[in-house]
Amino acid sequence: MTSLGTPAFRLYILRHARAAWAQPGQSDFERALDDEGFAEAEIIAEEAVDQGYGPSLIISSTALRCRQTAAPFRRTISEDLPIEYVDSLYSSGVETYAELAFAARAETSVMIVGHNPMVEEFFHSLVGSEIAEAAAPLGYPTAGLAILDFDSRPTHKDPGSACLAGFMAPRPVR
Repeated sequence: MTSLGTPAFRLYILRHARAAWAQPGQSDFERALDDEGFAEAEIIAEEAVDQGYGPSLIISSTALRCRQTAAPFRRTISEDLPIEYVDSLYSSGVETYAELAFAARAETSVMIVGHNPMVEEFFHSLVGSEIAEAAAPLGYPTAGLAILDFDSRPTHKDPGSACLAGFMAPRPVR
């Protein structure tokens, strides 16, 4: 697929930024971003918007670190940017990511904010391993953002062919 002009559908896949280790008695679900993670989230949101990228809907895991990673996009794009928080993004598989990303809705640009390994597996399933590994040779980095364009509206049963329009990370991939 060659992406020229405005795609029929654009999907943003964002892995949460770097999180602190769980404190004694704290659940993994409630782990917050550490200082570097807060900086990563701000940097990736600002860089995406500077390059003209921005979803019309964000669908985020309800885990604290994902909510904190999504927040800078709302501040940077618009306080009116809708964010849907979905519990199943925390522990469900790639099928759930696809169902949520490609659900029938009016928006033609959607961002999924989630967790590894599901984010990386979802990315690989849409662009293929060769392209995914060229974009992220050391694995999907924290606060990594893939921008995928589709020539036709994908569904979770038939995502069609995705074109990797861009891949961003808040620091160089080593």
